[in-house]
Amino acid sequence: MMRISTKGRYALRIMLDLAQSSQKGTPVALREVAERQNITIKYMESIISRLLKDKLVSSVRGKAGGYALTRKPEEYNVYEILTAAEGDMLPVPCLNAAKSPCPMKQTCSTVNIWQGLGNVIQQYLESVTLDTLMQQKDGQDCCNIF
Repeated sequence: MMRISTKGRYALRIMLDLAQSSQKGTPVALREVAERQNITIKYMESIISRLLKDKLVSSVRGKAGGYALTRKPEEYNVYEILTAAEGDMLPVPCLNAAKSPCPMKQTCSTVNIWQGLGNVIQQYLESVTLDTLMQQKDGQDCCNIF
C-alpha cells in the first residue's frame, strides 16, 4: 500500500505554516514552527534540508533569521512538496526504473493500471496548492475532485 510517511506529511505542514506566517513578511524561526506543529526540531531540520535542497524555502541567518517560502503560496503544489520530502510518489516501486528495474515491465499485463494510478495521484496533488489549503475553512473539503 502506498503511504505518505511522516516526512511528507510534516513537510506539507511546515510549508503551510510558513505560507501562513509569510503574510507577515519576515522569516520564521524553526523552533516557532516546531512548537506550533508539535514536531521535534531535529526531525524538522532533516525535512527542512530537503526543502532547501529543492529551493522550496530559503534561510536567513542572524537574530531575525529563519525560513521563508521562495515563492507565493499559490505557486506551490502539494505534489512538489511531497516529492521533495519523499522522493517519488509512485504507487509501486517497479515504475521507478532507476531505483528498482523490473525485468517484467515490457510484458507485464498490470503495469498500465499502476502508471494510470500514478498519473491520477500526480494530477490531483498538482491541483492542490498551499493557497488552496490556506483557504480551507473548518473542515470544508477544498480539495474534492469528484
